[in-house]
Amino acid sequence: MPRLAVVNPDTATPAAKVLLDKVERALGVTPNMMRAMASSPAVLDAYLSFSGALAKGGLTGALREQIALVSAAENSCEYCYAAHHVLGARAGVSEADLAAGGRAEAADPRTAAALRFARSVIRTKGFVSDAELAEVREAGYSDGEVGEIIGAVALNVFTNYFNSVGHTEVDFPAKTLPTV
Repeated sequence: MPRLAVVNPDTATPAAKVLLDKVERALGVTPNMMRAMASSPAVLDAYLSFSGALAKGGLTGALREQIALVSAAENSCEYCYAAHHVLGARAGVSEADLAAGGRAEAADPRTAAALRFARSVIRTKGFVSDAELAEVREAGYSDGEVGEIIGAVALNVFTNYFNSVGHTEVDFPAKTLPTV
């Protein structure tokens, strides 16, 4: 049972309504996570702004979705794991890579290096080793892209924790979290 209330877009405050309408236009739906975030328009705006800023970076949408799967698996967030399977498919992630994403695996070696690095950032709380940083650089990621991987991890840890605290009702097709 949800522990944080969800906002009905039809009865939302004006500030929340503007943000929820933006989500509806972008996704065609208003997911429960964003409806719960709308209880504080500042929280929803922060999430949308951070996500939007990262979308302007050098990482592909597909890679950002795969990083989201790694984060969801590492943080046991069923909501995010289910949501990013749907969003990942929309971003062009293959079924095989969607299935492997929670284990920080991908068919493309460069993508796999980014996912392993993202998992290391989560597991070490940012205290990655020199070897882990060297590996992602050797895969061809610039320092700017490394920063974006860290940013994607931070954004997804936020949503993982938000949904875990809130027990957000999963409104995407359920997926079983991998054992990590």
